[in-house]
Amino acid sequence: AAMFADGAAPGADVESLWRSARSARCEAKSCQTGKISTAETAVQARTSRDASVQTDPRHDAVQDFQQEVQVDYSSLLSFLQRVEDAVIKELNKNWKSRAFDGFEVNWTDQSETVLCLHTLSYPEAQDQKLQVTSVSWNATGSVVACSYGRLDDGDWSTEKSYVCTWNLDRRGLNPQCPDLVVDVPSSVMSLAFHPSRPSLIAGGLFSGELVVWDTSRREDPVMWRTGMTDDTHTDPVYQVNWLPDAKHGNHSRLLSVSTDGKILVWREERDSRLALAEGFALVAQQIPRSSQLKKFIQGEAAVGVTSLSFSHFDPRVFVVGVEGGYSLKCSTAAGTLALHRTGCSVPLRAPAELAFSPHGGPVYSVSCSPFHNLFLSCGTDGQVHLHSMLQTQPLLSLQLSEKYLFCVRWSPVRPLVFAAASGEGNCNNCFCFTGDVHLFDFEKSSQKPAVSLKQAAGECPVYCLEFNMKQTGLLAAGDAAGTVKVWQLSSDLTEQGPREMNHLEQLASEVTD
Repeated sequence: AAMFADGAAPGADVESLWRSARSARCEAKSCQTGKISTAETAVQARTSRDASVQTDPRHDAVQDFQQEVQVDYSSLLSFLQRVEDAVIKELNKNWKSRAFDGFEVNWTDQSETVLCLHTLSYPEAQDQKLQVTSVSWNATGSVVACSYGRLDDGDWSTEKSYVCTWNLDRRGLNPQCPDLVVDVPSSVMSLAFHPSRPSLIAGGLFSGELVVWDTSRREDPVMWRTGMTDDTHTDPVYQVNWLPDAKHGNHSRLLSVSTDGKILVWREERDSRLALAEGFALVAQQIPRSSQLKKFIQGEAAVGVTSLSFSHFDPRVFVVGVEGGYSLKCSTAAGTLALHRTGCSVPLRAPAELAFSPHGGPVYSVSCSPFHNLFLSCGTDGQVHLHSMLQTQPLLSLQLSEKYLFCVRWSPVRPLVFAAASGEGNCNNCFCFTGDVHLFDFEKSSQKPAVSLKQAAGECPVYCLEFNMKQTGLLAAGDAAGTVKVWQLSSDLTEQGPREMNHLEQLASEVTD
């Protein structure tokens, strides 16, 4: 019989139950088509048969894949016994090797170039021609703050200024709309976020006052302030630092430096007041000097302090930069009273222990190395000096600029890398320069920058910069145009090499010898 055969079937009528149901409820609507007659076209075979197109499973094929691997265990044992001594010898050699000392696996994406991630600004401050005087990262590394004021000519004392913050992790970040804007009645010259409390930020004002703001309190962010008392600085406060309080572990103290020659330490009081806890004063007559250092004014003249950095190896030791062009090694353990005629509520001590070879003009910034007993200084002569804490002469002097250098900072993760902020080129004989951010890598060169970044297209110096201690690939820099740029550093500027510490030791010892 044929596999397929034609056939015919009688037509079938299908009565509409839907219409009858709707009619019973008096809901009939003329939307149902009339009765349709259908007929089978007889294209479907009435019988079916397996055409055997699927291969039957073959037992021997399955065995081919599941066949057990045969191992000659006696030969394997003999081989391992023969190579055992050689393998152990090589393992011991590798265990003693220092080839990978300091190497850490980096699972983050590698970046070969330095990129500008954000250009932040506050238009109202820019309309007032205010400049970014200081930048700081908070304890989480996600928030950057800047202060606005003036470092050139202007009526500093009466002009309103601002402190602004941006959370770079916030979705929908608007670079021209800060998350928080704090109005301040005097120019803010310096800023410092608290090292462990992300919402607290301290500022030093042109008026000599210190203020601490809590950025989580939007309506009234002022938490503590010194007020204007006999203890308050009489000159602008150019740097503030948070210090651990040894007697009260949960509290911090605040240190401030000013060109009035005083270095003051403040404690928190319950009435929202900062009270003077202890202090130091630099007086020319009490500065240690050698035969090479003769420029200090004789007598009881105050030595104006512009910058300060604490040693990472001895919490009592710090370095200050002064207007006279010197860097001074100081100690909080100093016991000698300062020859300072002042009405302060606590006696001031003389902290200076050693004066280093001077710059050709005022020192604007100092930075102690996190990895060695070294520090950097820079100033108006356009030079960066690399110093050991143990000798007066610089280990290296680098001429980075023909004009001013305003800030220098060691990298927190690369022992041989530092950044410097400059103003290059004169603009109509005024205090106005084209600003660059220079990144040095002593591993590549001790004489020229590894990278020089153009901060702004116009003629404006870069006044301040700070590395991010948490997100170590980020560097913030503020300029005279009122903008803060956040730079994403390349991998070679953030990843420590296996012998980098040895190179730093060698650099220090070679030039010392």
